[in-house]
Amino acid sequence: MADINICPYLQFSFEILGKKWNGLILHYLSICSDRSAHFSEIKRDLTDITPRALSIKLTELVQYGLIEKRVTTEPHVIISYGLTEKGLSLTEALEPIQRWAQLYKEV
Repeated sequence: MADINICPYLQFSFEILGKKWNGLILHYLSICSDRSAHFSEIKRDLTDITPRALSIKLTELVQYGLIEKRVTTEPHVIISYGLTEKGLSLTEALEPIQRWAQLYKEV
C-alpha cells in the first residue's frame, strides 16, 4: 500500500473547524450587520453554548486571527467581536459546504 500524505492545509483547516462551535461562531458573525456582535448577542442566538465555552472559543478564534476583539471606552466600555479579513475569507469558503448540506441533509 502506498504512503498517503494528508494535505497540511486541509489538516490546518479542520484543526480549526473541527472544534465544536468554531464554525458556527464564524458563520454567525458573517451574517451579522457589519460582521460583528457583542458577547451577549452571540450567547443569546447560539442558545446551547455556555458562557464559559463561548468565552474560550472567542479567545481561540482571536488567537487564530479569524476574529478581533474590539473595545471602545466612550461613553462606557463596550466589547464586540468581529470577523477579520482572514475570518471572512474562511466563511466565504464555507458557503459551498452550506449549499451541499442544503441539498443532502435529510430533515
